[in-house]
Amino acid sequence: MKLQRYDKSYIKDYGETPEGYLTVTVPITRPGVFPYQCQDGTVQMEAKLPDEIFSDRTIRSARSKPVTDEHPNEPVTIDNYQTYAKGMSHTDARVEDLKLYVSLTITDKDLIQKIYDGKREISIGFMSDVVAESGTYNGQQYEYVQRNIEINHIAIVDQGRAGPEVAIRSDSDAWQIEEKGGNNVGKYKIDGKEYEVDSAVKAHIEKLEAQLETAQTKAASVDALQGRYDALEVKLQNTENELKEAKEKQLSADELDKQVEARVALISTAKPLLGDSFDFNGKTDREIKEAVIATTKSEFKGDGKSDDYINAFFDATIEQVQSNGYSSTGENNAFTGDAATTNKNINEMKAQRLNLRS
Repeated sequence: MKLQRYDKSYIKDYGETPEGYLTVTVPITRPGVFPYQCQDGTVQMEAKLPDEIFSDRTIRSARSKPVTDEHPNEPVTIDNYQTYAKGMSHTDARVEDLKLYVSLTITDKDLIQKIYDGKREISIGFMSDVVAESGTYNGQQYEYVQRNIEINHIAIVDQGRAGPEVAIRSDSDAWQIEEKGGNNVGKYKIDGKEYEVDSAVKAHIEKLEAQLETAQTKAASVDALQGRYDALEVKLQNTENELKEAKEKQLSADELDKQVEARVALISTAKPLLGDSFDFNGKTDREIKEAVIATTKSEFKGDGKSDDYINAFFDATIEQVQSNGYSSTGENNAFTGDAATTNKNINEMKAQRLNLRS
């Protein structure tokens, strides 16, 4: 179940368009742990983690969203857009310096005047899944994590969550550090110990740290994408291997069927000539064919003859038998003529086989 949340952040700079509209560039959110007040009055610490607010889903949700004067008491939709919208965000949402930026154009004259009069803090209204999950981010404890963040609108407010330092500014240094008490000294913690440093130095160090964290976040995303790609590649290879094996098995089965059919046909053709006493078990196709030839030509010897010769001689024998009639009693032998005629018939049958196979 998604819950509605409001968050605050800076606007980088602004300027008027020729039409009198106001265009601003806004870092609308960043990673961190923030307090949120629930409807029952309790306050809970919720974390915005980099992998959530810098996800493609959240970045896309910042594009082309309405700008409002304060937060409406309901999400902005097509049904109430004309009531609440005072402008629109652009489609240039992107991550810079560990913050999510987007440009806005404010088109409402009254809201533009309020900004000039000092109403310069901003707040995003968004929906998210708030998951009970404790941990620590940048040294701050949290009890919940905001997941699947989708920005609904961007509001201009009198007082944002981060105070007057998170506001529309007329300069380009939106995230400048404003020290209290008028001094120019800040504190920076190294290995758990605080040191006083010039504010400019502190700001520069924190900027470098933010850039490093952004780079690490992007590197982690690249590693995750590479992992998913490698896994899909392995899955594809396994699927291809399975298809290849299935195809080979199918071919083997088809070939076996053809061999069985050919064996049955051979036995059916040879049995009338060889008689019931002939044992076909364990005999090769060639041995059966040589036995058939021997029934019509008793002096036949197949030693040294090629398979093509045997096949042609067998085919010629069967053809002669079918033409003249023959039984296993030995009468009406197929080849009773001279050797030249017999060899001629065999060669003709051999040539026919070769032609069929070419």
